[in-house]
Amino acid sequence: MPRSSFLTSTLSLGALLLIWQLCALLASTPLLPEPAEVLVALFNEITRGELPHHLAITLYRLTVSFFIAMTIGSAVGIALGRSQKANAFFDNWLIIFLNIPALVTIILCYVWFGLIETAAILAVVVNKIPNVIVTLREGARNLDEDLVQMAKAYQFSRLKMLRHVILPQLYPYIMASARTGLALIWKIILVVELLGRSDGMGYQIHLFFQLFDVTSILVYTVAFIIVIQLIETAILKPLDTHSQRWK
Repeated sequence: MPRSSFLTSTLSLGALLLIWQLCALLASTPLLPEPAEVLVALFNEITRGELPHHLAITLYRLTVSFFIAMTIGSAVGIALGRSQKANAFFDNWLIIFLNIPALVTIILCYVWFGLIETAAILAVVVNKIPNVIVTLREGARNLDEDLVQMAKAYQFSRLKMLRHVILPQLYPYIMASARTGLALIWKIILVVELLGRSDGMGYQIHLFFQLFDVTSILVYTVAFIIVIQLIETAILKPLDTHSQRWK
């Protein structure tokens, strides 16, 4: 990261913490703890091992759901973007699934399959797949047809066509879908855990809500935000840079 960008990010984060501190001082209530209080509680939760345990479980569900949704959604999205007939047939299906509330999908999965891990992951996947399909479908529609025709003229196999012609053009759409997917999936997972699991970040946050323990709620929220930011910085941004190296 360039020095100027790092400085800007640091100042931005500092400003946010300062606003939080001022609001906590003005409110002067346990319902809005100061940043230092949350950081102390965060350290205590890590030391006790509770937070790492529940965080690991939630990250497991996030990882499995994310890769399943991205794989299926990307394949279907590319297929719909390259076939007008298939897109016309399934377009109404896609609109319906996009407009079904996540809460309804979660409840139905639990009712149909029981309060099991498979139902929890399935609920997250079903909620995310339509968003991936829409993004990748638009990307597939905007492929450079001249490159596609050239590859056909050179008799590229389907695998070679996908690897060297289609995917490089779809990388921006894949990365956009991955980034929005992380933000969406972890929010859905918290609801899934709140409604039907006995562990995970969502379950813990629900427990703290019942106790009106705002400090612990913020501890778990901050911890997960930090992890997601680390994933963005350490994995997604380098992948994005690598995928754009041909430019």
